[in-house]
Amino acid sequence: MGKGYSARIASNPYIVGTFACIGGGLFGLDISSMSAVLNNPAYANTFHNPGSNAQGAIVASMPAGSLIGALSVTYLGDKLGRKKTIILAGLFWVIGSIIQCASINRGMLVVGRIISGLSVGISSTVVPVYQSEIAAPAIRGRLVSFQQWSITWGILLQYFVQFGCSYINGTASFRIPWGLQMIPAIVLSLGMLAFPESPRWLVDNNRETEALEILADLHGGGNQQDELVVLEFEEIKSQVYFERTEGAKAWSDLFKRGVMRRVFLGTSLQMWSQLTGVNVMMYYVVYVFEGAGLTGRRANLIADSVQYVLNVAFTVPAIIYIDKWGRRPMFIYGCLIMGFWLYLVGGLQARFGAMGTVDGTATWVVLNNPAATKAIIVCSYFFVCSFAITMGPASWAYPAEIFPMRVRAKAVSLSTATNWLFNFALAWAVPPMLQNIQWKTYLVFGTFNFAACIHFIFCFPETAQRSLEEIEDVFSQGHEFSAWAVSRSVGKKELADVLAHKVGKESLEKSEGA
Repeated sequence: MGKGYSARIASNPYIVGTFACIGGGLFGLDISSMSAVLNNPAYANTFHNPGSNAQGAIVASMPAGSLIGALSVTYLGDKLGRKKTIILAGLFWVIGSIIQCASINRGMLVVGRIISGLSVGISSTVVPVYQSEIAAPAIRGRLVSFQQWSITWGILLQYFVQFGCSYINGTASFRIPWGLQMIPAIVLSLGMLAFPESPRWLVDNNRETEALEILADLHGGGNQQDELVVLEFEEIKSQVYFERTEGAKAWSDLFKRGVMRRVFLGTSLQMWSQLTGVNVMMYYVVYVFEGAGLTGRRANLIADSVQYVLNVAFTVPAIIYIDKWGRRPMFIYGCLIMGFWLYLVGGLQARFGAMGTVDGTATWVVLNNPAATKAIIVCSYFFVCSFAITMGPASWAYPAEIFPMRVRAKAVSLSTATNWLFNFALAWAVPPMLQNIQWKTYLVFGTFNFAACIHFIFCFPETAQRSLEEIEDVFSQGHEFSAWAVSRSVGKKELADVLAHKVGKESLEKSEGA
């Protein structure tokens, strides 16, 4: 550990690339920490039976904090480095969990959720950047996809803890799960001490010797002369030095030619990932299944848990094949299929539902029709499976890899902040939507999926199987509105190509100096 990290850990790409994903798991913990208490009497009594608007505000307080946290990475990610920023995120989560666990009123609960949100916003932004900067090109998409898988595991594990604690009477039924969720954050902050810093950040901060050493441990078994290590190191230096000739880093860089297009792609992708409606099925799955006619708290909890298990299971194929399938097909086909399932859910609700009451609240509900109830639940399962195997993992990988080093922290921060902005808006808006426009809610999100599909077809070029530096060539091709025209061979380089370019550049500089 004299290096400030464990070389043994660094030598395993899957350990070094996935451990930080615990930060993503924190978001998953939060989702089910709220979804599982929506029909908990002890929770309702403690916080004075929040109505649809009040409950929406409580849920939305976490993504509100996440929005702030994501934006803060524009400074923290460049100033502190990727590693220390992840450690800081874990500390924020512990503080937020303590406050939530001890909360005695809505105000205290909201404050705790905002602080936890800061943690989720920071980690959801910096973890994919860290992963993309340390991963080899051939497995980068797979490693960043673990971010989504960790979210699904966080949802599942917390939900089963909540399910077990539902048999406890009183406030312990929700306080125990809220307290236990600080454990992963403690593991994250302490564990990251044994992990290396991003070599790209080190080069950008004039620490090239450390960067080369880390690259050798990451991809060359400690051999600094390894071909892949030399290739990456020369590409990183070349890119960083080129970007320095452009002047000091500034927010205005995001609006420069060639970068602004990518900022639009990153932010719009994160917007679409929320507008797919997946968090309707995650945060408010209890309301969705109650509206489908599923009665009884235990029955609802069991049905919800099946959905969360499927979410974990169907993320696995995406992790394995994301670099083979590519990002574009996952975006396009995923949104087509998700839109189809949401239209089916809305259609079934419209055909077999009617105004009724659930727990004394007037709402649209399917009554006395077990076949329709089961069909809606199955369609909801298929929707979540479709998201898990396509849009979920790919939506984290793409923004982390399309930006130049010069603006990466700021641009990914802005992209992730967009995710949290829409998450905040939808978390607050969905309960009133389900109450006021009922089944039409699903048609709204289904339409968003079809609109996203059109956007992906025309504007999103493929980035799989390329180094972060090679992706620069992808965007230099143009094709802003004909992304399918960019060949998957564009940007691929061998070591000889990079070294020849370096020699040619040095010769040109000498001749100009003479």
